[in-house]
Amino acid sequence: MDASNYRRVPLGVLAPRDADDIAAALAVCREHGVPVVARGGGTSIAGQATGTGLVLDLTRHLSAVLDLDPAARTAVVQPGVVLDDLRAAAAPHGLTFGPDPSTHSRCTLGGMIGNNACGSHSVAWGTTADNVTALSVVRYGGEALRLEQGGGDTPAGVRALVDGNLAALRTGYPALPRRISGYALDALLPEHPGGPDPVRAFCGSEGTLAVVTEATVRLVEAPPARALAVLGYADESAAAEAAPGLLPYGPLTVEGMAADLVREPAGLPRGAAWLFVETGGRTPAEARAHAERVLRAADALDAAVVTDPAGQRALWRIREDAAGTATRMPDGTEAWPGWEDCAVPPARLGRYLRDFRALLAAHGLRGTPYGHFGDGCIHVRIDFDLLSGDGVARFRRFSEEQADLVVAHGGSLSGEHGDGQARAELLPRMYGDELVALFGRFKDLWDPDGGLNPGVLARPARLDENLRFAVLPRRPVDAAFGYPHDGGDFAGAVRRCVGVAKCRTTEATGADVMCPSFRATGEEAHSTRGRARLLHEMLAGEIVTDGWRSEEVRDALDLCLSCKGCRVDCPVGVDMATYKAEFLHHHYRGRLRPAAHYALGRLPRWLRLAAPFARPLNALARLRPVAALAKRLAGITPERTLPVLAAETFTRWLRRHSRRPASAGVVALWPDTFTEHLSPEVGRAAVRVLEDATGRAVRPAGPGVCCGLTYVSTGQLDAARAVMRRTLDRVRLPDGGPVVVLEPSCAATLRTDLPELLPDDPRAGRLAAAVRTLAQYLEEYAPDWSPPRVDRPAAGQTHCHQHAVLGDAAERRLRERMGLTGGLSGGCCGLAGNFGFEKGHWEVSVACAEERLLPALREAGPGTELLADGFSCRTQIEQLAGRRARHLAEVIAERLPENAVTDRAR
Repeated sequence: MDASNYRRVPLGVLAPRDADDIAAALAVCREHGVPVVARGGGTSIAGQATGTGLVLDLTRHLSAVLDLDPAARTAVVQPGVVLDDLRAAAAPHGLTFGPDPSTHSRCTLGGMIGNNACGSHSVAWGTTADNVTALSVVRYGGEALRLEQGGGDTPAGVRALVDGNLAALRTGYPALPRRISGYALDALLPEHPGGPDPVRAFCGSEGTLAVVTEATVRLVEAPPARALAVLGYADESAAAEAAPGLLPYGPLTVEGMAADLVREPAGLPRGAAWLFVETGGRTPAEARAHAERVLRAADALDAAVVTDPAGQRALWRIREDAAGTATRMPDGTEAWPGWEDCAVPPARLGRYLRDFRALLAAHGLRGTPYGHFGDGCIHVRIDFDLLSGDGVARFRRFSEEQADLVVAHGGSLSGEHGDGQARAELLPRMYGDELVALFGRFKDLWDPDGGLNPGVLARPARLDENLRFAVLPRRPVDAAFGYPHDGGDFAGAVRRCVGVAKCRTTEATGADVMCPSFRATGEEAHSTRGRARLLHEMLAGEIVTDGWRSEEVRDALDLCLSCKGCRVDCPVGVDMATYKAEFLHHHYRGRLRPAAHYALGRLPRWLRLAAPFARPLNALARLRPVAALAKRLAGITPERTLPVLAAETFTRWLRRHSRRPASAGVVALWPDTFTEHLSPEVGRAAVRVLEDATGRAVRPAGPGVCCGLTYVSTGQLDAARAVMRRTLDRVRLPDGGPVVVLEPSCAATLRTDLPELLPDDPRAGRLAAAVRTLAQYLEEYAPDWSPPRVDRPAAGQTHCHQHAVLGDAAERRLRERMGLTGGLSGGCCGLAGNFGFEKGHWEVSVACAEERLLPALREAGPGTELLADGFSCRTQIEQLAGRRARHLAEVIAERLPENAVTDRAR
């Protein structure tokens, strides 16, 4: 599968190391009649990156920038190089590669050439075809060719084909900036600027002619400063009609989207649709002045200019994530590609959108258009029913009428992502039979055996064949979690992954966490998408035939850190941590589990039993032979140091402490397992802070309460539900008010896993809604309290569960009020609860920490306050960096009057 609606089962996958490998593979495949599909990041949305023969994965080894010439403004790249890697190599020279699809962090140059990708800056810098000057390619059978602008090699017969059909080629193509459909045979006409251009004719051929082994691309000057003019309009048609009038002002982008795509319109001007018009300049003032000229020229309802880079990134993220967010309608209904990117002349875009909306309504369908308004190219996901026969039939009827609508407006069925299996069948409606017949002859000259990506472009498969949903079970799959956002259906949750592959980014940016195991291993199977696809195949039962007992799925999920990053960073909210827990629950039902599941998964029980014997157990743990034996029996990796047990539990200390009478009011504090038994100093500090801020007594939220986190993370869901029900019986919240939870992972479990595992118990929802972090509680219930000033830099780790579920805005504001400067690391610390302690996970755990956390700690200067609210994060920092990080509560309490912090437990 790729990012489309299609699924085809290949015979195998090959990761060639060089061009000779590719040639050898193609020669063998031709000899045996095996079809070949070249694949980059697998982000194609029309099915071009799926195939039944051999898949060439060009991302593993052929992913280098071979040469970069700043003077000539060119670069030589291999086909598997990720676009952002090329842009990063060019950036020090003030250059960039112009085309930039929203998948720029994971799409490859080979895939961009195959689909003639464009992106938001095409109004300034054109399509990929406009920016490629030479190609080295290998035909099916292994013959190498060199294509160059105005010359180079082409298969015998191509020149005669063009010369014999000049009239058809001169009159058969619509004139518009985003014509991507079909083969660009008009680039071979003798009157083409610069002469016949086989490079341009090859771009957009979707892997059907030859396999790219090397490309020479043109680079453009990147403006040193940029500004973003955001223009609000009454509706999307008004925005579309305004877009062409802005092109004379030389913008870098003219992007559009409507309110039905924006869940939270914070930061956007007033309106129901918006244009994002980016401008450039040599200085920030020049870029802003350029944007203000656009504002004055635009007849907008409301407008704003954003010059702050962080503000621009936040707005662009809304636009770039649209390929994922558009897959769910506001009511949760699934929406799918298929008519993702057709284009019309920009001057006709407003009328086209009105007609398109009417066509949707006539078929009882919904979609959320957005895209490149300046080029007349529209993206949209539509709520097709692709699960039933009637729904698929309606998908076909709509597709045929939609093709006619696009043609009636002088447009192209594909304006960016290619035809693939989704639209190639309909090309005769756009080009007519004569020109489409020429496409077939052109394909045969390049690939007479028909071995390269068959079923795409020439002699295409039907648009309703090979749909990936056909193999899924029709009845809901029995599941432990409630999956409230997927109709209670585990298969629906798995379908949530549409393959846009944001989880395949090689570097985390900003606060993003997803997907640490992919970045550590580089393996698709260890990405969120790869795991979702394996679960899809498990449910299908054709390839993965042993269902919940599947070892392939277990192995792929084994390196999932359950960080929950995908829950928020994935544009469609795939929650692999939940899916992993679900799978482990079924996989080990009635069977022996790994030792770590018994030791670490049931940690709260063992810590309660060990509490009275903390001192002698700590002494034993310091004896190397005893510690080594304990770790071996518990399934703990030998590189880890066992945590020290608290000599006095937090709740025992709290019973002795109780300085304030309950009559003054009570703050409920959750005595999580980690605070209770392993870091009670955090709880003691939090009590001091809460007493100082509120004047109230602090009491435990209940006797023996537990969120069930460790049971959930190891898939012991029956036990988790039993623990959660017992907790709900015992929890006591004064006046039904909030409960402060100090451990982010426990807070996230209470907020999400609790109501999703006990969806029929109303108490679960009430407790989930009551959860607050310390900073959230102080901001909401003690708004007039002033924290002590610290006035020093800070470094450390934002817990991944906090990022994914709770948010850290209140923590950032509290740190700012305290004078703690600098930000905490995003990403994942790599310990992730039980994960980093389990045998077999040490290398990945360390690799995750080395990505962002450990470098940030090394760069932290003297006097930097090291912060980590999560016990796992603090443990990872201590064991890998040899430094002690503290919970924010400890830093605050240390500076309160009367030195309110007690000594650490001995």
